[in-house]
Amino acid sequence: MSRLRRIGPMAAGLFAIPMIALADGLPQLDFANKLTTFQVVWGVVIFAILYVLASRTALPKVEAVLQERAKRIAGDLEGAKDAKARADAGIQAAADATAKARSEAQAAINAALDSSKQAAAAQSAVLNERLDKQLKEAEGQIAAARGAALAALPGVATDTAVALITRLTGAAPDPARLSGAINAAMAARGAGQ
Repeated sequence: MSRLRRIGPMAAGLFAIPMIALADGLPQLDFANKLTTFQVVWGVVIFAILYVLASRTALPKVEAVLQERAKRIAGDLEGAKDAKARADAGIQAAADATAKARSEAQAAINAALDSSKQAAAAQSAVLNERLDKQLKEAEGQIAAARGAALAALPGVATDTAVALITRLTGAAPDPARLSGAINAAMAARGAGQ
């Protein structure tokens, strides 16, 4: 509260200074003086002349510069819009070309895979046919060898049995009896069929 008591008189003193200046007769604020009135009138006249001169000479040039700048900015904006539209069209064309190239490449890959599968299948069929032929030949050779072995088996069995019986007993066996026993043994094992 004591601060307000000190500030109050100071504020009142500050507001009182212009009043005192007017009362003391500051010449620039004394409108009763004809000189001050002439100064104000001439100030208005000079301001009006400067305004007319500026509005007729300088302001049209400034306006022309501002209009030219506005035109240039508008033209630049239109050019930027056109460039953006062309760039967007280029991007879309590039994307379309990439997609087309990708699909063509995929089609070429699929065609190559199909042709290689067909070639592999044909080669596999040829190899399978050759292997089947070789397998049949081998089976025929095995059957012929088996047949030859089975055909030779009674003779080998007879020779072996004769040699064995002669060695064990010292006498030669009866050929008819030996042949019947060998044929019966082979028939029991299915070797003679």
